[in-house]
Amino acid sequence: MKRHSMITLGVIILVVIVALSVIYFRSLNPGVPADIAKCIGDKSELYVKLGCTHCEDQKKMFGDSYQYLKTIDCFYNLDLCLNKSIQATPTWIIEGKQYVGLQQIETLQRVTGC
Repeated sequence: MKRHSMITLGVIILVVIVALSVIYFRSLNPGVPADIAKCIGDKSELYVKLGCTHCEDQKKMFGDSYQYLKTIDCFYNLDLCLNKSIQATPTWIIEGKQYVGLQQIETLQRVTGC
């Protein structure tokens, strides 16, 4: 087999392995079921800020269902966040109470009743 063909075959095999790995690891954390995220989103507000790594971690926990949450970005809505006394992100407001920092899905379900 020619050297060029061997390199091409090696690249193809590497691409397939990487693609399968991405699919596999995404399936390990598929996110939160849409109905649970919608329920949490209906009963809460999530304050985040552009560049906040913990906010990104919270987003990853929800996966594709993150879209169902009511999120307010304090980078773009500073006055609103100051009026709500948001001092750190992420901050959840649920029934008037603030939950500061990254929250586990089970905690959010418990405090929202979802």
